Amino acid sequence: MKRIGQILAVGCCALTLTACGWWGGEVEIEPAKLVSFEQEKKVKKLWSTSIGSGLGQKYNKLTVGINGETLFATDAQGNVSAISRDNGKKLWSIDLDTAILGGVGVGFEQVAVSTEAGEIVMLSSADGSELWRQQLSSETLSPVQMNTDLAVAQLQNGKLVAMDIQTGERRWTYDSQIPRLTLRGTSAPIVAANLTIAGFANGKLVAVRNDNGAEVWERQVVIPSGQSELERIVDIDAKPLYSDGVIYIVSYQGRLVAVNAQDSKIIWAQDVSSYQSLAAGFGNVYVSESNSFIQAFDQRSSASVWRQTALEYRETTAPAVLGNTVVVGDYAGYLHFMSQIDGHFVARYQVDSSGIRGDMRSVDDTLYVLTNGGRLAALQLN
Repeated sequence: MKRIGQILAVGCCALTLTACGWWGGEVEIEPAKLVSFEQEKKVKKLWSTSIGSGLGQKYNKLTVGINGETLFATDAQGNVSAISRDNGKKLWSIDLDTAILGGVGVGFEQVAVSTEAGEIVMLSSADGSELWRQQLSSETLSPVQMNTDLAVAQLQNGKLVAMDIQTGERRWTYDSQIPRLTLRGTSAPIVAANLTIAGFANGKLVAVRNDNGAEVWERQVVIPSGQSELERIVDIDAKPLYSDGVIYIVSYQGRLVAVNAQDSKIIWAQDVSSYQSLAAGFGNVYVSESNSFIQAFDQRSSASVWRQTALEYRETTAPAVLGNTVVVGDYAGYLHFMSQIDGHFVARYQVDSSGIRGDMRSVDDTLYVLTNGGRLAALQLN
């Protein structure tokens, strides 16, 4: 039996949330067994390499960063590496000797990691040399996002902190005033040239100015409901997805919402629960629901195009688009490739039995997957 759950942050402590039985003990739910199907395509492993000791015991995702032909990855113990996308060889590797959260954020010439102690460490992408450190007021559980001027961290305590990308000096701080009870995780902001757009644990999507942090607009995309604090959790842990002037955002126990980026008006909304980031392709938005159903919604009309239910409670990752398929990983390390047209299974491949938790990256028909055990693999679908 597999324990299904998310991590809740309550003040300074953490509770494990299992399906059902909120305060009456843990409830075990058996994940759906893998169904048999005729594989239409084959998965080819181009290379794989070890990235230290893996993601650790806490609920960390440690997302891989990409800049051009180089991948950047870290383990939970502070080993940060630059890897060639072409052959998987390490270009450099350093040991920060401190616990890491949130994965690697990538700028034009910099990479950033966040420590368990609340520090942001900025490194040179060329050789891994340390450029600066900045101590913040809380953990940063998602990758730092950057433009040419700013490095913006979204903190577990609901703050956005913008730092000068060259010096680490704080430029501004935005406080979202989050609820007392939240999921252990944060969204990652979109940092454009003039604006930063971020979703918060209070169900709000906010745009602030990059020059001074002043709020441009605020939109309540989901309203908490229910009597208990658990029922009223509406965290936005997914990074907003921007496409053709529209921002797509999804919340836990809430909604998938399409928002006009200019005036923040809601274009459409669909009831769905997810704490994973979104993907887009073939005119669809793809959602990995909190019960591990995978659903495709039409970007224009919001209509449900298809829904794949065969992966129920397999703790599926955020979706990624690869060719004409959409792919998710699961707790057992399997990758499930589905047709973008109708959601039927096209291929299946087990990368590593330690499981997959972090967001996968797809570039130039190659999928990059970092497993919970610290194995980074490059895969193609033929």
